[in-house]
Amino acid sequence: MSEIGKARLMEERKNWRKEHPFRFVAKPSRDSKSGVFDLFNWECKIPGKEGTLWEGGIFRMVMQFPEEYPNKPPKCVFKPCLFHPNIYPSGTVCLSILSEDEDWKPSLSVSQILLGIQDLLGNPNPNSPAQHDPFALYKDNRKKYNLKVREFVRMYGKN
Repeated sequence: MSEIGKARLMEERKNWRKEHPFRFVAKPSRDSKSGVFDLFNWECKIPGKEGTLWEGGIFRMVMQFPEEYPNKPPKCVFKPCLFHPNIYPSGTVCLSILSEDEDWKPSLSVSQILLGIQDLLGNPNPNSPAQHDPFALYKDNRKKYNLKVREFVRMYGKN
């Protein structure tokens, strides 16, 4: 286990507990057998941003931090997978700040990552499609896309 990564995640947890965005949740998961916190796997909840199609929903996501964190970004996976152009069918978020080849910076905090993902929900990036059906609807039939997202939020946004 990376001592640098572990120390950084302990600091992130401490900072999160002091102050974090309203209605967001982020905490290390517990090992089901030992009950010990796993600093490299966090359980998160992201609220849909007001004024967007996602408003009113709360969406579960896990953040999996690599041993090389903070030099490498966490993998963020929605469970269940969201109906969104920039979310892979596996639930993995496709966002430039989560790519070490693009905009990842070791200085990014858990709060900044979660706020970036919340912003992505309401502002899909058509230049980075990850899931065919939502992307096609977003591009070709925005009205139908909007209806599908609202339906998804009603059905799955109460986690």
